Amino acid sequence: MTNVTMRMATKADAKEILDIYEPYVRNSAISFEYDVPSIEEFTERINNILKKYPYIVAVDNNQIIGYAYVSSFKERVAYDWAVETTIYLSQDCRGKGVGKKLYLALEKILKRQNIINLNACIAYTTTDNAYLTNASMYFHEHLGYRKVAHFTKCGYKFGNWYDMIWMEKIIGEHSENPKPVIPISDLQ
Repeated sequence: MTNVTMRMATKADAKEILDIYEPYVRNSAISFEYDVPSIEEFTERINNILKKYPYIVAVDNNQIIGYAYVSSFKERVAYDWAVETTIYLSQDCRGKGVGKKLYLALEKILKRQNIINLNACIAYTTTDNAYLTNASMYFHEHLGYRKVAHFTKCGYKFGNWYDMIWMEKIIGEHSENPKPVIPISDLQ
């Protein structure tokens, strides 16, 4: 995985990105979606994110092997400096450092945008099963996130109830007069 490069996603990448996401919907409780989105819906999701935030892909041998993006934490203006992070990797690329590279690249961009708080919403299980382990929690801990909330049995999928945790990482200073958030389109 030493030749992995990062770049901004485009709507032309939607099919490859959706192919990575699909197994998480169909075969796991990592995503609480029940149905795989259509290519049109997924393309629209990418376009909407790119209006304000980065949506990056990891590429190896001209193939997308993972992606990460952020979205608004909440829609109110007071929350502008906080975002929700999301990451998915191709099934055969997990545990090889690609996720760390994606998140570190994402953090660099977010710092330039003046984002301060990174929040991750993660499915959590009290007993590992075929649909969910707590690997995502451990991944985020490894990257400096800490658990700030725990919701009990709030997601139901594959005949099981799952908890949800929120983890947070602070990447900037909470000053009295924070710099305004710069849309991703103004950084490029």
